[in-house]
Amino acid sequence: MEKKQTNFLLKMLQTPSPSSMEMEIQKSWMKEINKHADEIRTDNAGNVIAVLNPGAEFKVLLAGHCDEIALVINRIDDQGYLHFDKMGGVNPKAAVGMKVIILGNNKSITGVIGVNAQHHGGLKDEFGLEDLFIDCGAKSKQEMEKLVQIGDLAVYKRDPEVMMDRYISGRGLDNRTGQFIVGEVLRKLAQRNINVGVYAVSTVNEETNMGGAYFAAAGIQPTMAIACDVTFATDYPGVNKNKYGDVRLEGGPVLAKGAPINRKINQLLEKSATSLNLDLQYELTPRMTGTDADRMRLTGQGVPVSLVSLPLRYMHSPVETVSIKDMNEEIDLLVDMIANLTGEESLNPLED
Repeated sequence: MEKKQTNFLLKMLQTPSPSSMEMEIQKSWMKEINKHADEIRTDNAGNVIAVLNPGAEFKVLLAGHCDEIALVINRIDDQGYLHFDKMGGVNPKAAVGMKVIILGNNKSITGVIGVNAQHHGGLKDEFGLEDLFIDCGAKSKQEMEKLVQIGDLAVYKRDPEVMMDRYISGRGLDNRTGQFIVGEVLRKLAQRNINVGVYAVSTVNEETNMGGAYFAAAGIQPTMAIACDVTFATDYPGVNKNKYGDVRLEGGPVLAKGAPINRKINQLLEKSATSLNLDLQYELTPRMTGTDADRMRLTGQGVPVSLVSLPLRYMHSPVETVSIKDMNEEIDLLVDMIANLTGEESLNPLED
């Protein structure tokens, strides 16, 4: 990955983008990707859609969601402490003791998620978000209400970092890495002669309702769609590989296999992997994928879908971790597969 691209990714990872409040990161992504697209547009969900070869009949939709999990303020008590619920799959145990940024209407402020000292009994063995609170230093409800309203969102205050020149760690790599990947695929395809239309979409709301993916696919009506997301790496201590499979950082991109997945798209991806001498890993999605692919598949008359995922450690924590090598290989895989499409391919599994 070029230094310029790495710096852009790190900038995206530093930009708060909680589900339903993705506007700032979308504007930054749009400004960057506009340099390489034939056209760029937005929709009423908040998606950004960058297009190459818009006149082509065969359309490939690449979706990477830009939203991250967050906390949503649901009560301000008399002492000025903030209580909260979750916006997406927040792990209460990962939240304990973290710094947060509350994205208020007028300005952002910093707080800490307080924890009862071990000397005073500590946290109970089983606890939920309702047992936690945010301390911003306010002395009263009235003081706090001048800065924060019910419904305001908060994200962990955590800067990304590169580890050992091979991994990136931080909050919200799920799935701003996917947003970055679809943009990079479009950037590289812009330098090639392609036979198909490419629609790189930075989608919204995946962590909460996947509505962005529905808006995107319903509006574009693609011939095929590929969700670029993350999946659970199992290469660290304490994970049951017999139950959750063997997925490793630096093991290569992960293809999903299961009922929602179009086998012909996977075959095209596997052909490109062989051509590029890239290793692939696999995950099972027997019924649903739990990603944007599920919503895109059920738009219009139905859309053939595939899911290409980046292995990620410590899902939905402030220290999510991915491999730069895996990111580069996923970009190369998608570029090669799309560049080799003729636009005449049938994705009907009953046709040769």
